[in-house]
Amino acid sequence: MRAEILKLLNGEKSSSTPAFSGLIHVTAEGLKSEGLSLKEVHHDAHKMAKAAASTFKLTGMPSAALPLDLCSPAEALGADLIFYDDEEMQFPQVKKLLFQSTKEIRALESSDWKKGRIELICDAIRLVKKDIGDRTVISGIIPGPYTLMIYICKVQNLFGEMKKEPQLVLDALSQLSSFLAEIGNAYLQAGADFITIHEMGGSPGFIGPAKFEQFVLPPLQTLHKKLNGVRVLSVCGKTDPAMHLLAQAGANAISVDQLTDLNTARAALKDMLLFGNLDPVSVLWQGDESMVVETVQRSKEAGVDAVWPGCDMVIQTPVQNIKKILP
Repeated sequence: MRAEILKLLNGEKSSSTPAFSGLIHVTAEGLKSEGLSLKEVHHDAHKMAKAAASTFKLTGMPSAALPLDLCSPAEALGADLIFYDDEEMQFPQVKKLLFQSTKEIRALESSDWKKGRIELICDAIRLVKKDIGDRTVISGIIPGPYTLMIYICKVQNLFGEMKKEPQLVLDALSQLSSFLAEIGNAYLQAGADFITIHEMGGSPGFIGPAKFEQFVLPPLQTLHKKLNGVRVLSVCGKTDPAMHLLAQAGANAISVDQLTDLNTARAALKDMLLFGNLDPVSVLWQGDESMVVETVQRSKEAGVDAVWPGCDMVIQTPVQNIKKILP
């Protein structure tokens, strides 16, 4: 499937509909099979690589995605992260905001992406490439600029500045776009086959189409222009009214979640690649195998070019359900 998926990502549509993911899809069963705990995989390249490859090894799903959290760029900017205990089964989160205002972001003279765990993640990508890279596609995951912004800047102040000083916010987001492009290109150079930009917080389903067009779309366009490889834009929420805006972001493909109507999305995107939109909670985690099969079939009938989970998989997702995603 690797060759078929690579053709698809480069615009050559396939007669079949592959199933894979560019979002986080590690499982508790996969970690157990490798003798790993969730907390330890974020700090060791070999353990991170084993964790990322474990889903393919258990299920045959032809993909791996790294890193295993969205907060590594925030960490590279200086943020402290919370790494949860294993029984909590949660991905790392930012412990304390770095900035009170977007003015502080714009005032940064330079940002060294090599701080934090970025180089460790690049090492993990190289290891996954060596291990399963001939049979799978590898996604390098970065947050969208707006999502990174709300990880590091006080949201109440951000919203106020969006009203009173919009250009200040746009300048800060542009700076974050350039920073994220450096990270994404490092992942590509390390061996990632494509970059998934997970713009969760800046989705038009959350902030509305108007604010998305004003504040999120321009930095996304900047980011896509500066990335040197194939790009998938992943957004959350109900994005039906804004599909035409998502199509302008510059991505090679758009991934939507279960709240978006696939028929509407397919009509709006025309020939652009559409990935989606299995509910990672009610279907993949909590649903039974027959529910997974039925949902996959509905996605195919709606015209997706690839079957994807609508967001990061819940760690407790049963391996048997993942197997039912596959053709």
